Amino acid sequence: MPQFHYRAATSQGKIVEGVMDAGAEQLVVARLHDQGYLPLNIDLPDHRTAAKTEGRRLSLPTLPGQGRVRQRDVLLVTQELAALLSAGLPLDRALSVLGGLTSRAELRGAVEQILRDVQQGKSLAESLAAYPRIFPPLYVNMVKAGELGGFLNTVLERLAEHLERAQEVQDEVKSALAYPSILVLVGGAAIVLMFTFVLPKFAVLFEDMGEALPLATRFLLALSHGLRDYWWGLVFVLTGAGVGLWRYLATPQGRLAWDGWSLRVAVIGQLLQKREVGRFARTLSTLLKNGVPLLQAMELVEEVVGNQLIRRTLTEVRSGVREGEGIAGPLGQSGVFPSLALQMVSVGEETGRLDDMLMQVAEYYERDTQNQLRRLTSLVEPVLLLTMGLIVGFVVIAMLLGLFSVNNMAF
Repeated sequence: MPQFHYRAATSQGKIVEGVMDAGAEQLVVARLHDQGYLPLNIDLPDHRTAAKTEGRRLSLPTLPGQGRVRQRDVLLVTQELAALLSAGLPLDRALSVLGGLTSRAELRGAVEQILRDVQQGKSLAESLAAYPRIFPPLYVNMVKAGELGGFLNTVLERLAEHLERAQEVQDEVKSALAYPSILVLVGGAAIVLMFTFVLPKFAVLFEDMGEALPLATRFLLALSHGLRDYWWGLVFVLTGAGVGLWRYLATPQGRLAWDGWSLRVAVIGQLLQKREVGRFARTLSTLLKNGVPLLQAMELVEEVVGNQLIRRTLTEVRSGVREGEGIAGPLGQSGVFPSLALQMVSVGEETGRLDDMLMQVAEYYERDTQNQLRRLTSLVEPVLLLTMGLIVGFVVIAMLLGLFSVNNMAF
């Protein structure tokens, strides 16, 4: 019978470790529960080294150390706290265990201070609000609703699902853009290297030919000469343009104009619109499911949406909600939201199932965004390869034409 090494938390928040003979992991879990322990990690002794490196956890992973707090860290904290509360631990004990599992310095310090605040009589939401960089207002208000309604562990589970889905979407976007970005960087570096180091060596062969060279060869040599001798001017112009654009986008008018323009760009605009609609719908649905009033939920959703034009639309919708209107009508008047999303929201309002319909809207547009992003990526990759191939081909042909001209003049 194999021996399993286990790591568990007691009802007092202490971490205990030991070895247990059992036929399967499930039996170890059951026995630990019978003893009043919450399993944190279970593995075979022979696999302990691998488990540490691969992060093989039964339920509660230890947060990584160093660096700033990331959204993934907040997700893990939320999952762990929900699991501890669901296992029956009091809030202060759960926070104590959570502090022991957290190795990231800033996050551990925040959890320890939150524990002290809770022990002094503050609510969890009030304690979390002291760390807006880690726990945004949306997070705090959902926790507040859970505390008031007496279902904090359920709220944390839903919040963990919300954060996990948001993290998955973000990871999928990064993954889809990774390969095209590498192609652009590597291809651009290769082309710059060719123009600044390789072509100048060929220029020595053509320096006495002047107008006798083909037009393509002369153009290529002039471009190479300009990049090599006046690169500082190009860097100055690009840097100045980048700084100017950055300062313009830092203004409310500039950001609004940019976001409005980005939604009108072919293909990209639709992708951005669907992503923002999915984010809006999922966040609002999660808030409503957790008992946050619609007016307050709309205010919190505005902070989640990144596009300023859509955010301004939501501000107008919130004004309508304050006056007793629904949200489908004002959203439709804005012209920013897709008709399918508007119809589903309208049905949700009419049937009294707005939160469920919003979640369906979110799932539909998140899935559609992923599919469109995959299609776009599959098109971008060959286009980039073709573009770089054309540039390299032009360079090769221009050099060959120049060499043929040299040979003709020699004879």
